[in-house]
Amino acid sequence: MSGRLAGKVALVTGAGSVGPGWGNGRASAVLFAREGARVVVADRDLSAAAETERLVVEEGGEAMVAEADVTHLDSVEAMVAAVLARFGRIDVLHNNVGGSVTGGPIEMSVDDFRGQLDLNLTSVFITCKAVLPAMVRQGAGAVINVGSIGGLRHLGHDHVGYSASKSGLVQFTRQIAVRYARDGIRCNTVIPGMIDTPLLEHRVSRQKGRADLATLREEAKTRVPLGRRGDAWDVAYAALFLASEEAKYVTGTELLVDGGLMARSA
Repeated sequence: MSGRLAGKVALVTGAGSVGPGWGNGRASAVLFAREGARVVVADRDLSAAAETERLVVEEGGEAMVAEADVTHLDSVEAMVAAVLARFGRIDVLHNNVGGSVTGGPIEMSVDDFRGQLDLNLTSVFITCKAVLPAMVRQGAGAVINVGSIGGLRHLGHDHVGYSASKSGLVQFTRQIAVRYARDGIRCNTVIPGMIDTPLLEHRVSRQKGRADLATLREEAKTRVPLGRRGDAWDVAYAALFLASEEAKYVTGTELLVDGGLMARSA
């Protein structure tokens, strides 16, 4: 621990995990706490959030569990009000909620497509809408949005809603960065590549048209220049950098955490 977030309040959405182990949100929440932040562990699954809180407290950190559905403004506004009532400020907003549904425009229903936009993009609009006024009053803040390499390139399987929403998230982030720079607020996107988290086992490997878990893990050896999948801590450390004062001159950009995959031509 070096206290890189000492005195800060960090709100992490999707800070639970879909299964045992370390998801991106859980790792980020614990790492932020290790670096001195008081962490708000937000998730619509209270039991998953409570487990993350337990891990933070077990290490001597301070955490607050918040149940919230980030696709609904009233739920997020209630959460933000509770956080401000307890801590008085929000210094870091880490938007980690997301998920994919496979299919192209022929196979995917209109409702599923709209659901993808809501989950991966509108949710970030809603959290920013609720949190940015507090950051403006403070004159400082850092927003970190979690994108995906699926928003940059076709990866061999169709997920048009996920791809469109994650691509849109990049430009949304840039818009926020420019608009609120003079208020002392930075906004950046972390873009994970092939990451091995509980999500891979409990959701991705069970989607229609996707390979099984063993194949998903094996393919990284040939597709990723570093020859392996990353893990949740790789994503968390990237988020920590962007949340910290070390990134005080970094805004409106994307930080790839993909083992070099996007640098390949094929």
